[in-house]
Amino acid sequence: MVTLYEHPLSPYAQKVKISAREKGVELELRTPDGIGAGNAQGEFASANPRAEVPALIDGDVYVFDSTIILEYLEDKWPEPAMLPATPAARARVRMIEEVCDTHYEAINWGLGEIAYFRRATGSKAKEMQEAASRQTAKIHTWLTKQLGKGDWFNGGDFGWGDLSVVPYVNGSAGFGNAPDEGSPLGKWLARVNARPSVAKTAKEAVDSITGMQQVANILEQGLFKREYRDHRLEWMMKTDGVEIVLNGLEKDNIRFSYDFE
Repeated sequence: MVTLYEHPLSPYAQKVKISAREKGVELELRTPDGIGAGNAQGEFASANPRAEVPALIDGDVYVFDSTIILEYLEDKWPEPAMLPATPAARARVRMIEEVCDTHYEAINWGLGEIAYFRRATGSKAKEMQEAASRQTAKIHTWLTKQLGKGDWFNGGDFGWGDLSVVPYVNGSAGFGNAPDEGSPLGKWLARVNARPSVAKTAKEAVDSITGMQQVANILEQGLFKREYRDHRLEWMMKTDGVEIVLNGLEKDNIRFSYDFE
């Protein structure tokens, strides 16, 4: 049995679950204790010293980082292949993944900070949400160009490119920023969400939202810390969230990457 430490709302974990399910790899899913409180420990902390999901354990093999986990799955269970056949096509879908994992993830993450963690309210929240909507539209325009006239980002068939995009577009839809249903990206979204591997993963994400109702109170008490890393911090700073960052530092309810022990 392969163990995957994850959270259903994590797009990084969703990528891994979709790939594993396409390949028929059975996963034992676990949500790590203490991940948001700064005291992650045990097997999960051993598997990922960053204390981030996802982390995969396959016997005595520990793998962290969603892209590296995808590569591990591809190497150990090569059929059906998620990567396209040619070097150029593989590079292309990896670049799509990189854009989604950095620039796109940061937008949805920032919206989560507002919707779930109440980092901003009232007119400030509306202003930041409108900015995020405009940013999402630009990402969708770029993705539409990458999709071109084909049915799949991966080329002739579903694969790496598609599973790298769908968690983020579904996330945007949850925040009211879905692509138009009649657009090429909207038609692709309906097509990809019809796949059992994607549908199951998306349902897990939606079902987990009910557990987010109390997180703002937990955050305010200093019992939960959100990780402001890389493009997430950049998004907050460029979307007029400087005061949010300063407030979070003062209250000690944001964090950056942990130091390695």
